[in-house]
Order: sequence, then structure tokens, then C-alpha cells
Amino acid sequence: MLERIFKLRENGTTPMREVAAGLTTFAAMAYILAVNPAILAAAGMPQPALLTATAVSAAVATLLMAALTNFPIALAPGMGINAFFAFSICVAMKVPWQSALGLVFVNGCVFLLLSLTGVREKIIDVIPHALKVAVTAGIGFFIAFIGLQNGGLVVANPDTMVAMGNLGTPSVAFFLGGLLLTAALIALRLPGAILIAILALSLLGVFVPDGKGGFLTKLPTAFVSEPASLAPLALHLNFDLFAHDPLRAVVLTLTLLLVDMFDNIGSLIAVTRRAGIMGADDKIPRAGRALVADSTAAILSSLLGTSTVVTYIESATGVQAGGRTGLTAVTTALCFLAALVFTPILLAVPAVAVAPALVMVGVFMFEAVTDLDARDTVNFVPAVLTVVMMPLAFSISTGIGLGILALVVLALATGRRQVLHPILLVLAAVFLLHFFEAPLLAMLR
Repeated sequence: MLERIFKLRENGTTPMREVAAGLTTFAAMAYILAVNPAILAAAGMPQPALLTATAVSAAVATLLMAALTNFPIALAPGMGINAFFAFSICVAMKVPWQSALGLVFVNGCVFLLLSLTGVREKIIDVIPHALKVAVTAGIGFFIAFIGLQNGGLVVANPDTMVAMGNLGTPSVAFFLGGLLLTAALIALRLPGAILIAILALSLLGVFVPDGKGGFLTKLPTAFVSEPASLAPLALHLNFDLFAHDPLRAVVLTLTLLLVDMFDNIGSLIAVTRRAGIMGADDKIPRAGRALVADSTAAILSSLLGTSTVVTYIESATGVQAGGRTGLTAVTTALCFLAALVFTPILLAVPAVAVAPALVMVGVFMFEAVTDLDARDTVNFVPAVLTVVMMPLAFSISTGIGLGILALVVLALATGRRQVLHPILLVLAAVFLLHFFEAPLLAMLR
């Protein structure tokens, strides 16, 4: 049955490898179960119900992606978008969270329309090869940077912006040792190396002090917990802002759409390219189905009561562990549902145990830069800007936007107008407006 549904042999994989990859993806994403409710609670939303909404929306959206595409891709409420939802829309602009969910719903509907009409697929197709390579490498750089931050090896510094963490701190030394262990297991080509490393580090963390009087891995006080009800959140969205302040509602919806679209496109390109799914013609098979899945998930998230669900770049950890089909995604989805009952155990895995896996995934994705031609300035400079700005701006969409703007300017300056598809010109104009959204939003206030 599994062979018939997921075509495992055709994709060069096995059920055990797919399950291990799904567990690895979940281990890399499990933090969202704690982080998303904590962020959205700032908007006045009930935190216990948010945990349930986060898990359910992630599970259903991931199952939808598996059913429509057979891709090893998982979805969950997006980081960055949830902060924009809570702090920019709800807190700064004093928009009630119910109205903000209405914005998410409309954003999802527009998203779905663009997917069904093929507009989003055309956007992916017209992005030049060099930028697609840069997106993969840039996201790899981004993931590695996040892993180094989570492990404490890279810290903020008021003078140099970033600096190396203190290796005399037990948690930082533990992370560095875990990073070397993970790299060694991968180099030995041990099946399930990343998952083994996460489990081993979680167990070892029981004995490593966290510097706060406890230990890195905190043993759960219970093994199971009863899921909180969705009733305080589900179907509580409204569209009052469109009636009372339509201009602000439209601007906020377009902002959500822009970030959502390019975060999704960037992650989709990066993961499918890493998994070997992207064809030699730089096109993603079944891309239309994938885009319908993630846009439907955006609508679903607003109905369940959370910010936009997006394609998760952490899916690359499962791909690195050998995941090649939708069985990886199904395994991850089932883990999210299990998390509703076994949340205390799953949340006991410390972030520092997952951080080495993120770094190693980023390292292997960064190898895509070897496909860039440094002699072709028109394509090389935008690609480098894309790679560098993703981690430095802490935004996938910002990196893509600057890359597209640079490509358009350089192509026009050198007379290479044949590389400029009209869609690219439109995207450049949209990103230019997006980068000036702050003063525009300030005017609306």
C-alpha cells in the first residue's frame, strides 16, 4: 500500500528511511509548538488554545501537501509572519486579533486564486537559474545562522553586531560538541544520523547545567496532557477592518501576501532542489498542486485561529535525513497530532539539541553556490545579495526582493533586456513598494 501511494522505490527510498526523515523534520520544527503560542499571546489570544491550533493546523496542512504532491514538505504557522501579525498589526496598530484573522483569511483567498490561475507557478518559472540557486544557498546560510544563534555560538554584540559566544559556558560548549558529533555521524553516512544526534544530545542534556540552576534537558513532570479546546479561537475571525478602514486593510493584506508568497516560494525551491525533485529545466513538478496546498493551508489557519501556515524550510532536515516522498510529511503530521497528547515529552527536547542539525542542513544547502558563475556579473551580483541578505535581514522574502531588484537594474544597465520577463519587472516594482512600506504604514496610522 505504501509503495502504491508514495512510489517509494521510484524515488529511491524505503519506509523506514521516510519515517526517520519525518521524525527528524518534526524534531526540527517542534519548537513552533511553544514559540507560536508565546508570540500570538501578545495579541491577546488564549495561549492554551493556540497550542492546539498550532498543532492541528500544521498537521492538516502537511497532510494536504502530502496528498496533493507526494513531497517531503511540512507546513506550520510561519515565523516572522506571526510576529508581524501579533506585534505590528494587533499591538502597534491596535487591530483586534479577530480582525487580523480576517486579514489572514482574505490573504489566503487571494493566494489560492493566484495559485489556481497559475500566476504563482509562472512567478517560480521566470525566476532565473542563478537566483534559484541563490535562494537555496541563502536559505542554507539562514538556517545555519539560526542554528548557530540557538546554540549560543553566535551572539549579539553592540559594537560588532555579532560575535562568538563564550565557549566557557556549558551550553555553548555542549552545542559545539553536538555540532561536531552530528557532522561526524553524517560523514560516516549513518542512516538517520541527524535524528540519532538529536536524541543523543537530548539525553546528554539531562546532565549538562544550563547556567540558571537547572539542566539543558528538563525532565517533564508528566508524560501526557489533555489538549486544550479550540473553541476560544476557531471561527472567531471577522472582516470589520475592511468596513471601517478599507485602505489600511488592503495594505496589510498585500503585505501579508507578499511575505507569505515569497517565503513559500523560497522554501519550496530550496527543499525541492535539495531533494532532487526539481527537474533539469529548473521547474518543480506538481508545483501547481504544491501552491494550492499551501494557499489552502493559509485559509485553514485563519479558520482555526492562528497566523498564516506556510511551507517550512526545516523540511530540509528531513530531506537531508533521506526523505523523498509524502510519507515523510505524513509522519511529521502524525507527530504534530501526537504532540497534542505528548506535548510535555516533546517539549523536553532542548533547542540546543536541535541547533546542530539546523547548522548541518544549512551547510549542505549552501553548497548550491558552486553552481554560480562569478564571471556573469548581471546574475552573480544579485545572487550574492540574495544569499547574504537572507540571514542578515532575517527574512527570506527580503533576500529574494533585493536579488530581483538588483537583477532588473543590472540587466537594464547592460542592455540585457531579454532576461527580463514582464513578471520580473512587476515583482521588482512590488518589492520596491514593499521596502518602503514602513513610511506608508506610518502615514496610515
